[in-house]
Amino acid sequence: MLTKNEAISQLNDLGAAGQPFSFYCDFLGERWCVEESSSHFENRSFQLSIGDELRVASCERPITFKKHPANFLEFKKAFDQVIHHINIGNSFLTNLTFETPIETSLTLEEIYQYSNARYKLLAPDRFVVFSPETFVRMQDDHIYSYPMKGTIDATIPNAEKVILSDVKETAEHVTIVDLIRNDLSQVASDVEVTKFRYIDTLETNDKKLLQVSSEIRGSLDPSWKENLGSILSKLLPAGSISGAPKPETVKIIQQTESYNRDFYTGICGHFDGQTLDTGVMIRFIKKEGDQLIFCSGGGITSFSEAEKEYQEMVDKVYLAIN
Repeated sequence: MLTKNEAISQLNDLGAAGQPFSFYCDFLGERWCVEESSSHFENRSFQLSIGDELRVASCERPITFKKHPANFLEFKKAFDQVIHHINIGNSFLTNLTFETPIETSLTLEEIYQYSNARYKLLAPDRFVVFSPETFVRMQDDHIYSYPMKGTIDATIPNAEKVILSDVKETAEHVTIVDLIRNDLSQVASDVEVTKFRYIDTLETNDKKLLQVSSEIRGSLDPSWKENLGSILSKLLPAGSISGAPKPETVKIIQQTESYNRDFYTGICGHFDGQTLDTGVMIRFIKKEGDQLIFCSGGGITSFSEAEKEYQEMVDKVYLAIN
């Protein structure tokens, strides 16, 4: 495991040399695991898969999955703390997350194997990630980000219209798009929103979800490969899973959440010598002793209703296995 400064130096050197590598880091970007690799599918200490077109094996036996989320009163206590900070002007948007113990017939390795997700990472006997969300992608002297904010059960009548017209969800999405645009402006020029609030569909083990995304693009200096570590460190922690303004909101998260996020909501990715593709480590299951724990949450704004936010937190506890 590398420190932040060690990782910045190593990623800069590998990028300058055009040497492929894979990596992951924690929420605050303070601890990194980096491995040189000619292939992004298998590494020595962790496994990483990236791609929308990957063939996923089918599980041939019945899958069981039970979740035991925090009760609503526990959630409401933390929610009220966040709303207090928002009301006094310390934050416009805070991403509040919880731990949910789960029971499943699958191991971490099997969840990694069978999950349908663009970004999959397995740290053996520690945690597994099956994330749909891109952090940043760098290629052809451009940087792209695709923040996801706004989730709804696809079975709700007129679900797409409901989520796109929801005042709270719109405010949350606009805030995050503005935050990411400002973040990218630290490392790129001519930053612009190229797609705003389009719908992605997520298939889960028990329901279909609709997720709202946007695309933001900026121009990179031609020397960007020599500064991969420096660029990534300036962008951490990821804005979509922290909030705005970022420094003060991170303090609120650390004061309000009852656990240390550690690698949950960190980032992972692969550099193939020409393109860097990275994902946000959401849809995250960790192992503590014999217990599996799923981490999930959502963005809180002044328009938020505790009951709806609680349900979103619970809905995001799922397996991405059809």
